[in-house]
Amino acid sequence: MSLGKIVTGLALKVGPLGENDRLLTLLTHQEGILRIAVPGARRPKSKLAATSSLTFLELQVGGKSKLLRARQIKILQSFSNLGETLETLAAAQSLAELSFLLVGNNDPQPEILEAILIHLKRLQQKEISQLAVLANCVQACTHLLALGGYGLPIHTCCKSGQKIIPPIGDWSWSCSLISTEGFIIGKNESAKIILNASELALLQRLLRPELPKTKKGGILGPFRVWMKLLNIIELWIQAHLNRNLNSIQMLKKALMSEENIL
Repeated sequence: MSLGKIVTGLALKVGPLGENDRLLTLLTHQEGILRIAVPGARRPKSKLAATSSLTFLELQVGGKSKLLRARQIKILQSFSNLGETLETLAAAQSLAELSFLLVGNNDPQPEILEAILIHLKRLQQKEISQLAVLANCVQACTHLLALGGYGLPIHTCCKSGQKIIPPIGDWSWSCSLISTEGFIIGKNESAKIILNASELALLQRLLRPELPKTKKGGILGPFRVWMKLLNIIELWIQAHLNRNLNSIQMLKKALMSEENIL
């Protein structure tokens, strides 16, 4: 990357570097995950002191060493208000953590960055409900996994290859999650989670751009079902990306502390 190169990206993490600098980890359009030194950013009067996580930035960077250095920083959009509640912060950090697993250095995946920006905007809606935070997080993770090549195989039975078409209204029908393989039609003794037809149909609809809504405009599905879908996301990430997302655990604890969740 040449001197004076312009990069745009979402700050996923900001940490100390040396005595006065900061280390900025970005999810960029051009380079995938990129780490940039921000000289003097920890000094109170520094022009570069505004760097913080969950901020969409435009940077002019330069330097001949391995670690590039920021020369100028322009804030394009801040999502810092997501830190006002533990639930929205945990949901946003879940997307940041997941992007670390899906995108590497010198691995540009602009679709993942664009998807994260869309979902962060949804999470920062004013007076967002607990259900909306949960549902948006589940859908966002579903989208990111699909874009990153680890999508949930929710349309085909992993044993028979049969197409899964949930018969909504048939309460005797079920589908089982084998987290290392996928979904099996029917109940399976080794299944981590079993879904009924309505629950699987809701999961299948999450690949669409918008959240499933009722005729009155509310989010489709009760809180307990969305928690069940979040557990599926968590198990899938554990099985296929070999990582537990601390932010998902934090989100679950925050939501479970609400008195009226069930």
